[in-house]
Amino acid sequence: MIRLMEWKIIYEEIRVKNWIVLLILSSAGYFFLSPGQTFGIIMGGLLIIANFKVFQRSIQKAFSPDGLLKKSNISIIIRYYVRLLVLGAIIAILIGKGWADPIGLAIGLSTLVISISAMGIRMAIKVFAEEAR
Repeated sequence: MIRLMEWKIIYEEIRVKNWIVLLILSSAGYFFLSPGQTFGIIMGGLLIIANFKVFQRSIQKAFSPDGLLKKSNISIIIRYYVRLLVLGAIIAILIGKGWADPIGLAIGLSTLVISISAMGIRMAIKVFAEEAR
């Protein structure tokens, strides 16, 4: 189980990596893709970063520092689905109005997955290196 202090360190690392990944993806998009795809990357990245922040706050409010549930399961589930509904509505508007390219948006939305994967790989290498000593 992840303790609160460990989670704060992990969350901060993911948060920083999110912005680095978004910067790299949007820079690559600027030089190699169309403006619509680049805008899609930026919007997708901003949406997923904001979504992750809201999700993290919801989890913090739902649980006490010692890991006990403070709110009802129904409340947590409702907030989860409302958050996903709002995210889906924003994505639908961006694509429906033609403001953002769907492929660029998908690339931008993968920002969080890339950040978490990079952190997981780094942690696995660190553990492997410590065991090899």
